[in-house]
Amino acid sequence: MKASEIKLTYRRKSTGIKITSSKDIDRLLRSYWDVHTIDYYESFVVVYLSRSNEVLGIHKIADGSLDACLVDIRKIMQGALLSNSASIILAHNHPSGNLKPSNQDIKLTSEIKKAGEILKIQVLDHLIITSVSYLSLADEGII
Repeated sequence: MKASEIKLTYRRKSTGIKITSSKDIDRLLRSYWDVHTIDYYESFVVVYLSRSNEVLGIHKIADGSLDACLVDIRKIMQGALLSNSASIILAHNHPSGNLKPSNQDIKLTSEIKKAGEILKIQVLDHLIITSVSYLSLADEGII
């Protein structure tokens, strides 16, 4: 019996995009998000950042239904580790247009933050976006 070899590689390509505020994140996400689905179903994405807050990449973690999205924290942290991220920014949309974070949104953010603390990966923010606006949990003092 022979075990499979696991091979990890990392190649960094500079994006030149730096994040300095929630407005920067919102602008970046709007260039990424499919405008045809933002009011249709929930999606959850993660923005991976370098130590200097340069965007390393964006990864869609999950698509869901009209009012829910199943998020696997392991998948988020796997992306952070594989991209050698120092920090991450979480984001998901609310198709209802309501920007108020649910109790589940806050609980999930807390759980991801705890996982990040163990791995020394900081969760800088969690944005809730709609087709017309956004809410930053960091700006609101929730995280």
